[in-house]
Amino acid sequence: MKRLFSPFVLVLSALLAAAYAYAAWRLTSSHLAGVLLALPFVLVWLVPVVYWVYERENHTRADDLLHATSYLAMGWLNFVLLLSLARDALLWLSAGAAPSLHAGLGAAGAAVVYWGAAVALGVGALAALRGPHVRHVEIPLADLPTEWEGLRIVQISDLHVGPTIGAAYVRRVVEMSNALAPDLVALTGDIVDGTVARLAQDVAPLADLTAKEGIFLVLGNHDYYSGAVPWVKQFEALGLQVLRNEYRLFERGVVRLVVGGVTDPAAHLDVPPQLPQPALAAAPEVGPAVRLLLAHHPKLAPLAEQAGFDLQLSGHTHAGQFFPWTLAVRLVHGPHVAGLSRHGRLWVYVSAGTGTWGPPVRLGTRPELTLLRLVRAA
Repeated sequence: MKRLFSPFVLVLSALLAAAYAYAAWRLTSSHLAGVLLALPFVLVWLVPVVYWVYERENHTRADDLLHATSYLAMGWLNFVLLLSLARDALLWLSAGAAPSLHAGLGAAGAAVVYWGAAVALGVGALAALRGPHVRHVEIPLADLPTEWEGLRIVQISDLHVGPTIGAAYVRRVVEMSNALAPDLVALTGDIVDGTVARLAQDVAPLADLTAKEGIFLVLGNHDYYSGAVPWVKQFEALGLQVLRNEYRLFERGVVRLVVGGVTDPAAHLDVPPQLPQPALAAAPEVGPAVRLLLAHHPKLAPLAEQAGFDLQLSGHTHAGQFFPWTLAVRLVHGPHVAGLSRHGRLWVYVSAGTGTWGPPVRLGTRPELTLLRLVRAA
């Protein structure tokens, strides 16, 4: 019982209770309607409390079903609250000024909000589950040696294999990546949401990834939550090179390329705890080189620039996935939210994510498989 009174549970419960109170006040007119509306709020509450606070492992199909149902309820309630607020704003603005509109909005009642939220959820789920599109990005590097000009890098990020993304989705991503004939494949974290025992078969298609120079992976926060030690062994068994404050060196003639990778800030959960150290991953001892850093979290950009990297590939933000989080994420992660940006001399590319976390919904964003190409700056 003590865990139910932890600060996290109390804050979560208070936020959900306040949201429910508003929705029930504005959208229900009977006891039965209030009870039915409470069900999705309870589903949203259950997953973090049962699986995070009480540390229940996600092992069975029933666990996956509860997660998926909870995530869909979360997405639907997001749009219910947004549309209800929009309806109330229009009711307030139209009062006296537009009597016919005001009367129409009042008569429409909760049905418009509920069905509008269902349509938004359906459209967003279709956009998410149809899979990623290929996004082509050119990275202009000053003084890029001709030996590395045109290097093709496929970035896969934030797959979140788990309750809503399985082997079929992963296989499609692998086929798309291989069709692009990359020189390097970079997996920039949050590949899984669950244990090796539960998800080994779903991630198995990653073994079929191909690239001329190699396939590299860094862990994201969700990979640490899912068990970094067993997952590193599993990824390496699939032929992926996991970089944890490490690098790999490539040479074409006398010209070098350093591919470095760092741990995530969530690595403090590892045993022993680790900190992301771009300076170690930069291989300063090898001298002049083109330097590429894989770092799940974009906030590591200042350290990457100090370490001498030319390009950082990150994920983590999902570009917000759907409104209004597409706006909120800019407050938290700006200026490196999604797409290409600069930090001093360092280029930073943040993938919008190849999969989805939580609600399998994309509205205002698209899942992406990114093909990056190094070019000489004009």
